[in-house]
Amino acid sequence: MSAQSRPFPYTLARVGVVMTPEPGNELEAEGVLNPGSGRGPDGELYLLPRLVEKGNVSRVGLARVVVEDGVPISVEREGVVLAPDRGWERGVGNAGVEDPRITWIAELGLHVMTYVAYGPLGPRTALATSVDLRDWTRLGPVHFEYDDALDMDLNLFHNKDTVFFPEAVSGPDGVPSFAVLHRPMWDLDEVKMGQGIRVPAGIEDERQSIWISFVHVDDVARDIRSLTHWRGHRLLATPQFAFEALKIGGGPPPLRVPEGWLLLHHGVTGKLARAFDQQQNVNYAAGGMILDANEPWTVLARTEEPLLAAETEDERSGIVPNVVFPTAIENIDGVHFVFYGMADSKIGVARLESVS
Repeated sequence: MSAQSRPFPYTLARVGVVMTPEPGNELEAEGVLNPGSGRGPDGELYLLPRLVEKGNVSRVGLARVVVEDGVPISVEREGVVLAPDRGWERGVGNAGVEDPRITWIAELGLHVMTYVAYGPLGPRTALATSVDLRDWTRLGPVHFEYDDALDMDLNLFHNKDTVFFPEAVSGPDGVPSFAVLHRPMWDLDEVKMGQGIRVPAGIEDERQSIWISFVHVDDVARDIRSLTHWRGHRLLATPQFAFEALKIGGGPPPLRVPEGWLLLHHGVTGKLARAFDQQQNVNYAAGGMILDANEPWTVLARTEEPLLAAETEDERSGIVPNVVFPTAIENIDGVHFVFYGMADSKIGVARLESVS
């Protein structure tokens, strides 16, 4: 049975808005959005939202989630944990540490954050680690190991929507590995005008798609900085359906479910402006995939329609209108909740429900 023809076993149901910009807080003047998440050593649930200052300068904050009757209803702010204070996170007229995705990897005893450093040459994926969600150690920008079969150096391209799986898998080479999702941006005009769109050998679809790469577990055991060295790159999924006609990208860390791995993603329609500009003519919706438990580079099932689309006023009106952008998923009293950016301005939450 094809991935498209399998019934999708999960849905999303809106719960509400959990975080909005704080009046008078200059660091949130252009929105709070796209959070990472994690449990602290105190057992509390925290969001690590992207906080956007006027001029599109982003930081990563920390906010404790307030839960009432098993449902997240609001947050209590606890400051900033990552700011663009390294030279490679700042350019002339731009700066930012953006869109953190955070995975607790028990084998390492660490929260692993992937984030976008908005530096001199544009957006670049970087990593940081923490034991408590408060103090973060930068490991630096990601390096993509060269693979001659691809006839392309992936380090040439901007890359976003990166996130690690929470546990090691056996990679395509048979070696225990930490798997990571990412989304290369093939338009080199964003780096050097006139170069156009370039894709690796054997890739026919030039649209931005989800890729998967790997890091050998033994390498990380020897040196935690090996987490930034990604290898074994392969295409995972391209846009297929109407709600993702323009491009797709990964969402929260993949979740272990009975069917395999649940990957929530976003699909985009509309017309893109330059990568560095705030988009005004696009529509982001949340979809889902089931990846094979043992071979997570294999898609078993996929949503033909969005699980959640921009329909409420909070999702349709904001800094970037018409955006539902899932970035975190957490278990609260046995129920999984998905946190998502709303129109690049607020943070919403939806309940993940199984289709019986």
